[in-house]
Amino acid sequence: MSQSQDYIVISGARENNLNNVTLRIPKKKITIFTGVSGSGKSSIVFDTIAAESTRLLNENFSMFVRNFLPRVPQPDTDAIENLSMAVIVDQKRLGGGSHSTMGTITDISPILRLLFSRVGQPYVGQAHRFSFNDPQGMCPACNGIGRKLGVDMSRALDMSKSLQDGAILLTDYKVGGWEWNMVVQSGDFDPDMKLCDYSDEQLEYLLYAKARKVKMDFAGKATNITVEGVIEKFTNKYIKQDVKTKSERTQKAVAPFLTEGPCTSCHGARLSQAALACKIRGWNIADMSAMEVGQLIRVIREVDDEIAAPIVKALSDRLQHLVDIGLDYLTLDRETDTLSGGESQRVKMVKHLSGSLVDVTYIFDEPSVGLHPRDVHRLNELLQKLRNKGNTVIVVEHDPDVIKVADHIVDVGPHAGSRGGNIVYEGSFAGLLEADTLTGNHMKRPLQLKEACRKPSGKLSIKHASLHNLQNVSVDIPTEVLTVITGVAGSGKSTLINEVFLRQHPDAIVIDQAAVGVSTRSNPATYTGIMDDVRKAFASANKVSPSLFSFNSKGACDNCQGLGVVYTDLAFLDSVKLPCDVCGGRRFKEEVLAYMLNDKSIAEVLEMTVEQALAFFQQKEIVRKLQSLHDVGLSYITLGQPLSTLSGGECQRIKLASELHKKGSVYVMDEPTTGLHMSDIGQLMGIMNRLVDTGNTVIVIEHNLAVISQADWIIDMGPDGGSKGGQVVFEGTPAQIIDAEQSITGKYLS
Repeated sequence: MSQSQDYIVISGARENNLNNVTLRIPKKKITIFTGVSGSGKSSIVFDTIAAESTRLLNENFSMFVRNFLPRVPQPDTDAIENLSMAVIVDQKRLGGGSHSTMGTITDISPILRLLFSRVGQPYVGQAHRFSFNDPQGMCPACNGIGRKLGVDMSRALDMSKSLQDGAILLTDYKVGGWEWNMVVQSGDFDPDMKLCDYSDEQLEYLLYAKARKVKMDFAGKATNITVEGVIEKFTNKYIKQDVKTKSERTQKAVAPFLTEGPCTSCHGARLSQAALACKIRGWNIADMSAMEVGQLIRVIREVDDEIAAPIVKALSDRLQHLVDIGLDYLTLDRETDTLSGGESQRVKMVKHLSGSLVDVTYIFDEPSVGLHPRDVHRLNELLQKLRNKGNTVIVVEHDPDVIKVADHIVDVGPHAGSRGGNIVYEGSFAGLLEADTLTGNHMKRPLQLKEACRKPSGKLSIKHASLHNLQNVSVDIPTEVLTVITGVAGSGKSTLINEVFLRQHPDAIVIDQAAVGVSTRSNPATYTGIMDDVRKAFASANKVSPSLFSFNSKGACDNCQGLGVVYTDLAFLDSVKLPCDVCGGRRFKEEVLAYMLNDKSIAEVLEMTVEQALAFFQQKEIVRKLQSLHDVGLSYITLGQPLSTLSGGECQRIKLASELHKKGSVYVMDEPTTGLHMSDIGQLMGIMNRLVDTGNTVIVIEHNLAVISQADWIIDMGPDGGSKGGQVVFEGTPAQIIDAEQSITGKYLS
């Protein structure tokens, strides 16, 4: 292998804000990209390296197959050499609905099904008979979902009343109405007897009797009428036929009586009775899928059937990977759309770890997200394992403890947006500490514990919370102070705050990492409402209608409908995206661009960064909104940048910016340091402190020690994850947690 092939060589990269970057990345080593948010790390790693690698890989497929693959355009660079196949492990949440579970996505469930089909007793048949996604394996009553719509009996009946007094509360059974008359006239029930006095048989008959013909007297004629049980009829009419197909009025009337509960036939196990009857060592496949991975691995290893030896080995290996990466608290039946971003990313890692490809480039996007400092070493061991197999590992990361394991570091900067896009340092970790860059300087700063903590003005209580793994937790959250909820992954932080607390306090302002906009037509100016004020300013300066200054309305260029680009579809080849030749990519009609505000057109204003716009505008309302974007560390984004191009951390900060002006509210933030450089965390702390100082209560779920050390109050969940978690192990100030013996967080703070 010649010397030059030991490196991935990039020349003249210009994606997004990159300034003609030329770079050599060593192969078969761990290279970590650092730098402030928006400096261009992702533009190099994802938009250049990963994009080109994917594009070249896709070109190997036949034209027919390429029709079905996502199209990746060629990145804007002069050349990229010596690429190998890239495996991209990002933080996109795993969707998948109710049919996708931890077991199906990691391919552990298919092996478990194989085990049951070979060793389980009594014998059931092939492996697919143990799958809840297969017609032969699923529970026929709930189609393998495990949950089913049913009637909420507490709302359907009033047991203390008789039929005559209106004991049946369902919509169709008004006293004296048609349905009610049919029940009473059938002659099987005493209309004056309270339902609670009925015998079990009578009640069963009233509610669940199958359809039968009854002779009734109508207008002097004997007529045969079909009568069935009250709940039976309701179920047939509204649950078995999809209630969504009925009129809106009917849906509204029926909704209060419907409830989703475990399927009555399989009790939530999703499988047919035959599959559930088949057992190994007393457990059926649903029992095993509901075990935490840490326990399941022990049960699997005890299976000592010779036929099953290779299956047991394959299962233990994969489960061991989950344990190694710190996901031993998850269960195989956990639905994938309930996993956090960090958990999703670690589940994807496990999928790739069991592969035996070498010479691959693995690309990770902040893999430390959602990891407690205790578990970071596990992540580092994984990255080293991948490298030692002979792979190139490229990581975008802000966590100093992960950066330490790099063989090679590329620091991008010096700042964000138009003031970034350059390589400011390349080399070893030791060299980074000496380098005069933002990253180098912040790596050396010691942690300071907050001494003077604010006194709370009151409390918000959580009482007897037992959801998921919470073990009857009662805890008070102090008001008008900064409370940080800590604990290892899976300890119950998100359940406590995002589910229990928010249900009890629905008016809290939630600032999470979900995407803010998927269309190319929404941008920071429209999302924060700045655009409305800008349009008014232009309109009054030029005495015309404000809607002219919208590229979604009257002002849109007729050729590209305000998109700024024209797409030409070339079937299986990349569709070509060219700037619109009428407006030159500026999105507006020519006449609109002639209107000026202080010598700038509307298109020029949208190309300004937040920082430039702050210097340009005088209008109070516009300046206030721009200032809040600046305060959350987004001064580098342009007003017209499509929201679909923002990262998870940026989405969270733009939401924060649009909520900053409220007072006397409760704010809940879920890991707000995601995607933030160490130098930006000080700014984020400034915002949180300002929110608290103006009379708000701020609750933050966080692993970052710099944030935890500055809390007024800490609630530490644990002691560990899953069934070993779900308790409050510490409540108090940062200075006190260091001496708390039970607290893992305390050990890392000290």
